[in-house]
Amino acid sequence: MPYETLLVDQADGVGLVTLNRPEALNAINTALIDELNQVLDAFERDANIGCVLITGSAKAFAAGADVKEMAELCFPGTYLDDFLGRWDRVAERRKPIIAAVAGHALGGGFELALMCDFIIAADNARFGLPEVKLGVIPGSGGTQRLTRLAGRAKAMEMILTGRSMDAAEAERCGVVARVVPLPELLDAAMQSARQIAAQSRTAVLLLKECVNRVDEGSLGEGLRFERRLFQAVFATPDQKEGMGAFIEKRKPVFGKQ
Repeated sequence: MPYETLLVDQADGVGLVTLNRPEALNAINTALIDELNQVLDAFERDANIGCVLITGSAKAFAAGADVKEMAELCFPGTYLDDFLGRWDRVAERRKPIIAAVAGHALGGGFELALMCDFIIAADNARFGLPEVKLGVIPGSGGTQRLTRLAGRAKAMEMILTGRSMDAAEAERCGVVARVVPLPELLDAAMQSARQIAAQSRTAVLLLKECVNRVDEGSLGEGLRFERRLFQAVFATPDQKEGMGAFIEKRKPVFGKQ
């Protein structure tokens, strides 16, 4: 179905979503988030999709949340309506999501990228949370996710000053997985997404769940959780296929469930 704010495609087990508000540098408004959640809902149900890739334009992944939509909002209306609450659903998806970021990823755009499981950045990418310059603060996880990835000092300095960092600095502090030349961004991100989509669907979902557990408890709890999921995977057909293929020196053929 056509969308007003997105372009959607799928191939090779990958669901591709392109943010498409060029007139606003892909600034994220309620309509875009609602459409994005509709698409992600469909991809979650689609057995043919093993990985999702979200990208924008060469100029901007997303230049922020739509300030024009927010300028006249008031409290307690934002509280009663749980404004921005619908953004949380992006990070709650079970299937892996990659953000392919070029150009500006600022404010809400950076927060959306941080909700993805990892970021592949073009060499022209810039990341920042400049909300303080507008008299507000990040509202979709920016303070929490950036601090967990980059550390307290880096996050505090960036958030309090509102400065942005380039792709090289983002890679050094662990915010992005890797940096590639701009012309190679989509191909590199699609290659990673296809590799993920080709793996055992069960193993991939369990792996994502294990890694996400890092932020939710102690090391001991995480180790016990990982061990139980490792043991559970031996009840799956994919484990038999993967190890059998290794022994037989052939490529495994995993199921889609």
